[in-house]
Amino acid sequence: MAALTCGVAATALVLSACGGSEGSGTADAENVATATSMEEAGGLDALVAAAQKEGTLNAIALPRDWANYGQLIDGFTDKYGIKVNVENPNGSSEDEVRAITSRKGQSKAPDVVDLGSSFAHGAAQQGLLAPYRVAAFDDIPEGQKDPKARWYNDYGGYISIGCDAKRVKRCPTTFAELLKPEYPGKVSLNGDPTKSGAAFAAVYAASLANGGSFADIQPGLDFFAELKKNGNYTSVEATAATIAAGETPIIIDWDYLNTGYAEKLKAKGVDWEVAVPDDGQFAQYYSQAINKDAPHPAAARLWQEYVYSAVGQNTYLYGFARPALMIAMAKNGTLDRDAASKLPPVIGVPSFPSEAQETQAKRTVARGWGKAVSG
Repeated sequence: MAALTCGVAATALVLSACGGSEGSGTADAENVATATSMEEAGGLDALVAAAQKEGTLNAIALPRDWANYGQLIDGFTDKYGIKVNVENPNGSSEDEVRAITSRKGQSKAPDVVDLGSSFAHGAAQQGLLAPYRVAAFDDIPEGQKDPKARWYNDYGGYISIGCDAKRVKRCPTTFAELLKPEYPGKVSLNGDPTKSGAAFAAVYAASLANGGSFADIQPGLDFFAELKKNGNYTSVEATAATIAAGETPIIIDWDYLNTGYAEKLKAKGVDWEVAVPDDGQFAQYYSQAINKDAPHPAAARLWQEYVYSAVGQNTYLYGFARPALMIAMAKNGTLDRDAASKLPPVIGVPSFPSEAQETQAKRTVARGWGKAVSG
């Protein structure tokens, strides 16, 4: 079991099992392909052996500079000798789900996906995901995991406003300020809200800042329609490159991405400021899941165990993301507190929309986004 329970010392940041569940058994391919836990796969040793026999893990839409995925992938490969193929690293959650459906039965289909929560809910409803309880499943907070273990949150953060202080005279820190005429053509998102989890969350945050709720995202669409009408919104998709080029001096994005930009671009002379807006404080997490028809089912399950080990969860933290097991790790001493202290400050405890609310919000955005920002 990941070093999150059983009184493991803080220094023992290793993927191990409690109560001797590592085992030395073997697991045949059929058992692993349908295993709903490490125990069903024959224990950790058997799972490792089966995954190493497969030798490959197919991932998708995992940029190396997003939530420190580069280090996470390298750590997994270094530990187990399993090659990780990452297709379309800058793809969206929609691209991930489409890859599962369009490549069913193919060797190049994704084994694992990392989805915005609304897309994880949808994929589970479509029967695309395999149930699998990672060893640390019980430590994942309620509301951040599917009761059937088809998906569970891995990392997340808060919607924030990033700003190039050298190109913008006064950086905005709230959604209300973004509407001011001093920001013409300067405000952008990380993708299209109908395809990107980050952009979808930005619309949700804008809704909360303008009288909306988890059950009513329409005020968020109205906000961006107004932002487009007054000329402040630009459809240029924000990246580190567009920031460095001065194309996107203000970005509404996850705090871990904006904080990462600040670190990455400092050497290029960019003074990137990050603020979590108090008028639209919205937190959300991404969700790990296994393709039900994964071509490398053992590697897929071993990847999940690594991601939810203390090593894996702290790796997200080094990329300024908030690991799903942060509370449990803080209690048992495995959390890297120095890394945690570098996260942007927030007020209160995050709350999340229900699956039904998010599904409805997704439908509303799909119907209204194009109209809101057209013209």
